[in-house]
Amino acid sequence: MATVEERVVAVTARVLQLDPSEIKPEQSFTVDLGAESVQSIELVAMFEEEFGIEMDEDGALAVQSVAGAIEYITQVCREQGVDA
Repeated sequence: MATVEERVVAVTARVLQLDPSEIKPEQSFTVDLGAESVQSIELVAMFEEEFGIEMDEDGALAVQSVAGAIEYITQVCREQGVDA
């Protein structure tokens, strides 16, 4: 099974139409990867679908980097008893 990082990168690549190999953990969704506000909301929805979780929208949208998303999603999965 893919790791949380691999799954976050795959979803990010799909939503932002990027090559997964270009996405690095330290990158910012908006500054480095060019995500616009609509895409940020779409990313949250796609992460929820991918991991079978429900995230606090404000908390999720406050996450700025790919690494931050990995940490946040891992924490939410733990809190909701979902295997990541």
